[in-house]
Amino acid sequence: MLEGSILQELGTNHQAGHPGKQPLNFGVYYKNTLVALCHALEDCILTSSSQPLVVTAFQRGKWYLQEADRYADLAERSQQIVIMAAPEGGFAEHPTSQKANVELVSLDPDDPVSQEWHLIIFAPTYAAMVLCQELSDADYGAQGQPTQDLERKFYGFWTFESNLVQETIELSIAHIQRYDAALAAKLTAQMEAIAAAQTEKRDDLGPIVVRVVDYLQEGQTALSAQINAYDAERLQRDPLDNNLISNEVQAFLRMAQLTDQADATNSTAAAEVASLAEAIGQLLDLPVWQLHRLKLAGLLHRLAPLQATETVLSPGSFGRYGDDGALSTAPSCPLVPGAQVLRTMPQLRAIATIITHLTECWNGSGQPAGLAGDEIPLESRILGLAAEFQQRLVKLRTAITDTHTPLSQDECMTKALTDCQQQQGDRWDPKLVDALALLVNGFQQGLDLSVSVPKISAGLWLIDSHYGDDLFKAVSEVEGKR
Repeated sequence: MLEGSILQELGTNHQAGHPGKQPLNFGVYYKNTLVALCHALEDCILTSSSQPLVVTAFQRGKWYLQEADRYADLAERSQQIVIMAAPEGGFAEHPTSQKANVELVSLDPDDPVSQEWHLIIFAPTYAAMVLCQELSDADYGAQGQPTQDLERKFYGFWTFESNLVQETIELSIAHIQRYDAALAAKLTAQMEAIAAAQTEKRDDLGPIVVRVVDYLQEGQTALSAQINAYDAERLQRDPLDNNLISNEVQAFLRMAQLTDQADATNSTAAAEVASLAEAIGQLLDLPVWQLHRLKLAGLLHRLAPLQATETVLSPGSFGRYGDDGALSTAPSCPLVPGAQVLRTMPQLRAIATIITHLTECWNGSGQPAGLAGDEIPLESRILGLAAEFQQRLVKLRTAITDTHTPLSQDECMTKALTDCQQQQGDRWDPKLVDALALLVNGFQQGLDLSVSVPKISAGLWLIDSHYGDDLFKAVSEVEGKR
């Protein structure tokens, strides 16, 4: 990362070992994915219930001139917009720059921030951010800087985490202080007012994430058209397409993280359930591709709360898995709200089906489809049991006994397992409860269950592990040079 850049300062603040700071999930993104992400997050400004402070930096002057008209609309819905960029692009002469709540910061040519691509949005009811910089000549390697615009790569990350967005706003204001002290003071006051106005009621980010996915999919279509105009053999479509798909997965994983963070009593549920379900799958000797799918379903399962179905179409005609892991064709599927969001991405439709049937019962009395026994997808049975066991554990850990003595970890696991065993044959598949009992016995004998969330920036491997190879390689190569 460029020394003195905002990305570098933020990354340094979040290096391993810094108290209270979580490491950042950096990734490598092609330009078309960043355009899609920024447009989707900018649309949030137009639909949000509150007006944000927006700080943006354009890596090249000609790009922000292309966005000038769009920023006029964004300014109508924002408290303040600050644009940092080199002065040669002509934006200062555009009418948008004359708006009272639009400020320009003309960066020196040798300022490292002039090589960054930022979109930082901080509002009382939501926050969002894209923070990247283009790879250096050394990062691009022997092939050198790309000659085609869509081949350009950027290093960074994007997030909806409010605390992280506020921290980056503060770093940006400190950088602006070098150019305009009065503007920096004004922005500090606005930032503090927004932070003070934040409440527990936040904007629903579900539609925002769906919009991110829609823009990425539109970008994929546009990419195909551009590739047809270039030398397809030289350009190699797969890495570009895979980068887009990976970002779609990232969008849903980030929404799942927000769901967990909003639950003060069970803020690590998705990661714990995913790890537990994967461990049960390993005991059953499931193939690697199925373990990957099970883990991804675990990470996303809270997007579809355990609730009744809104609509059921053609009862009994639901997707089934064949021996090869493919989902057989079926006329329809229950419209469980959270699972339906996942169906906007074709690669996650199997995950949506797994999540849809979490609340089925072994005896056929469950929802949403009344499936029974082996009619229920195996991953749904595993994930449903893992989620139930984890939720019971959390309640028992915080329960107050008659003697006001909290239960030990072993006691909590024994009680949670007993509760599940009492429902085997009715709610749960008996052989899966037996597998859970073996796992609990292992835990009580010292077996450690590693609970971790995979790097969101490389989430594509959870769909198909070989797809992620190029992304992991690109990220590791860049990080090795930082």
